[in-house]
Amino acid sequence: MRDVTQQTRRLMLLDTASLYFRAYFGVPESVRAPDGTPVNAVRGLLEFIDRLVKDHHPDDLVACMDADWRPQWRVDLIPSYKAHRVAVETETGPDEEEVPDTLSPQVPVIEAVLDALGIARVGVEGYEADDVIGTFTGRATGPVDIVTGDRDLYQLVDDGRGVRVLYPLKGVGTLQLTDEAWLREKYGVDGPGYADLALLRGDPSDGLPGVPGIGEKTAAKLLAEFGDLAGIMAAVDDPEAKLTPSQRKRLDESRPYIAVAPTVVKVAGDVPLPAVDTALPNEPRDPAALDELAARWGLGGALRRLLTTLQA
Repeated sequence: MRDVTQQTRRLMLLDTASLYFRAYFGVPESVRAPDGTPVNAVRGLLEFIDRLVKDHHPDDLVACMDADWRPQWRVDLIPSYKAHRVAVETETGPDEEEVPDTLSPQVPVIEAVLDALGIARVGVEGYEADDVIGTFTGRATGPVDIVTGDRDLYQLVDDGRGVRVLYPLKGVGTLQLTDEAWLREKYGVDGPGYADLALLRGDPSDGLPGVPGIGEKTAAKLLAEFGDLAGIMAAVDDPEAKLTPSQRKRLDESRPYIAVAPTVVKVAGDVPLPAVDTALPNEPRDPAALDELAARWGLGGALRRLLTTLQA
């Protein structure tokens, strides 16, 4: 693995599925290969990466992948985790996620193009892309830009280490630069505090129930009063603590959920990452394969622009 510990090197981590989903819905499906196959997600992702490299000048870049979008170890703790997004249940491997019919065939093309370009692509069996991102972030001591449309990764924001989240508001041309100041203004918490906030509030999109009656504002107030989740639960056991009777009752009744939820909500920081060269390439790793992919899938201008940016 390339050493990213030099303070002068900037590491960019892409939540790749989050970005190609956005590309798929943001670029018309009329963008097609010569054989008529939609390639809007492929073209859109290439344009995203081009813009990100131009605007933010990373030295190292990793396309982080979901080798397992719904890890069994998370489901074992909270069975409802992402359950509503399961399209096909399997006995021998990960369940299949519900994905638009015309997006699924584009994912292998995206992977092949990234590989031919020489952009590092990392997915680890049994882990989500968030976990890969969390582990790369924990290992880096230089600045880190995490590009994602998933607010769960706000928990990694750390001004002291130069870790921020670039959250796309419109394509990737308009990004919300999420640092600790923004988190405190918006949610009243720092990065680690966001994980506790999300745990208490719950997240229907991920099948996380949260604590009944504890919404985002109440969770933020409790964290401001008691510091963190452990402090809140200590307050439940303290009759002198400033909790309303209903808050105390609901938190007490939610102990089974609160006991396991941190493991589910917090991104893993100990993923066994493979050895990989994370340096942003200035020329394709496999020019012949890239030419073939460009011709077959009609990637044209989007790919040429990205190659020009990488060479610059």
